[in-house]
Amino acid sequence: MRHFNNSSPSRQIDSLRRQFAQADGLPFADVLSADAIASALQAEQASWRQKILTPARTLWAFLSQVLDRDGSCRAAVARLMAWLVSQGAAPCSPETDPYCKARQRLPEGLPRRLARQTGRQLHQQAPPGWLWQGRRVKVVDGSTLSMPDTPQNQQAYPQSRSQKPGVGFPIARFVVVLCLACGTALDAALGRYRGKQTGENALLRTLHDAFEKDDVVLADRYYSGYWDIALLRQRGVDVVVRKHQLRASDFRTGQRLGPYDHVVVWTKPKQKPAWMKAATYRALPAQLAVREVRVRVGVPGFRTKVLDVVTTLLDAGAVSRAALADLYRARWHAELDLRSLKIALGMDVLRCKSPAMIRKEFWMHLLAYNLIRTVMAQAASQLDLRPREISFTATVQALRAFAVYLEMASDHGLSLWCEFVWLFSAQHQVMNRPDRVEPRARKRRPKSYPLLNKPRAQARTYSKAKT
Repeated sequence: MRHFNNSSPSRQIDSLRRQFAQADGLPFADVLSADAIASALQAEQASWRQKILTPARTLWAFLSQVLDRDGSCRAAVARLMAWLVSQGAAPCSPETDPYCKARQRLPEGLPRRLARQTGRQLHQQAPPGWLWQGRRVKVVDGSTLSMPDTPQNQQAYPQSRSQKPGVGFPIARFVVVLCLACGTALDAALGRYRGKQTGENALLRTLHDAFEKDDVVLADRYYSGYWDIALLRQRGVDVVVRKHQLRASDFRTGQRLGPYDHVVVWTKPKQKPAWMKAATYRALPAQLAVREVRVRVGVPGFRTKVLDVVTTLLDAGAVSRAALADLYRARWHAELDLRSLKIALGMDVLRCKSPAMIRKEFWMHLLAYNLIRTVMAQAASQLDLRPREISFTATVQALRAFAVYLEMASDHGLSLWCEFVWLFSAQHQVMNRPDRVEPRARKRRPKSYPLLNKPRAQARTYSKAKT
């Protein structure tokens, strides 16, 4: 019979919260409350007979590993050992093997549960001034990531067919639902990069529970098909997407609302797609009324000059053509959020060597990302800003610099250290850089090493033969 053997669970959980400036009495403090963490640990049965590497400490070390630039297990163990010694406790083993085994014992559902919980709670707590016309907008976008070239990873997430065996790396596709107001990740899906039903559309259909009635979904034209829009409308969700290039636009037809602005009717395809159940197909409407708006971009340097936006917001009096154009332009925040995840937090290339650990690492990145977004929301609420006006990278730098002081501060002094974090983050605002034009080229040349075009073992044998 397993039980939660923990000498001071509240103190360990408190250390986890303090690393991200989460303390009672502060703005958005209940996004990562002690009760929520304890409840998640209990719900996922994250308990084992271990006095040092408890679930709470393992979770804390894993989070610190994601946030640290080094990202190695050795550095995570060193931080954990330093924290234990500072608390007067027995140090853990300096070897990485016990910590790696403790990470493997963490249930997959634990980081996923906490990531969803923190993202959705901050999304719901967003003040009305952060919303778009009083509506909660959720942005959908997808990308890819790679991982170590191990047989297990290759089997679960095969590499691209264009790469030779033994040369390429396993690759996975993911789709994430983001809050436009505060940037948090509300939900995500991770899957294979190639094969049937592995596209972004298929992954999005597994995330429909992340959408609620009266939400507005903002996405690019990859999600502008009849099925995607109809399934979301079935849930009472409105959609603003770019029109697919294969659909022609004729603004002389339909109900005219203004220049290059009309309502047309799309007819449900007669043939059911293979992935859809017959009952779902029958439940979808035979026709779908959508509004098409043409947006002209007269900005030097922009590749796209004219684009058509499709939406289910049909009332031109409530939502003007200009408002739709501005909203669709805000979709670019999804690209910036993905850049923050993949570049600032290093999720572009994961480190774990098994599919189960890859999924844990993926969700741990999303959890760390949401907690950083929470700190940005705290700073914004205190200094009368919007979260997206604050630099994500500057906030990460502040948390890295103040992490030790946040963890060691007394209850009275924690608020003061949090204010320093907020002030540092707020001083590095994302400046208004409308329509900045930069060449898509690099000035600094990479090292002139040849590319590895054969498995490393063969290349090593060939190099020895030459010498």
